Amino acid sequence: MLDELYQAIILDHYRQPRGRGELEPPKITQEGFNPSCGDEVIIDLRVEDGRITDVRFHGHGCSISQASASMMTEAVRGKTLAEAHALIQQATALVKGELDGDFETLGDIVALAGVRYFPVRVKCATLAWHTLEEALKQVE
Repeated sequence: MLDELYQAIILDHYRQPRGRGELEPPKITQEGFNPSCGDEVIIDLRVEDGRITDVRFHGHGCSISQASASMMTEAVRGKTLAEAHALIQQATALVKGELDGDFETLGDIVALAGVRYFPVRVKCATLAWHTLEEALKQVE
């Protein structure tokens, strides 16, 4: 039953992505690419006074990579850089099966927990998060 709920959340984010599009003009743009499957995510980001004021993604890929990017934009918009880094760590640990404790604080991101059972899809689910991490390096 829980697996079906998580699948529904992933499909909802894939079919109706949040944060899809480009920022005009972006302050920071970072491209991420998964050579093993061809998924591509481009993150456009605005950071003001140490806070992510807007974030968008575009690109193409499987339902997991695109849904994860959608979840990422919702999760980090309005967060401080420190909060965004913490979310990146939690989300990637969750997907890899390395996160212990309460997942409920992660909101829809918790739907990605089942990816750990499909190691070939871990890179798909973490692509947007790693791309965001690289984008944030341009701020610091």
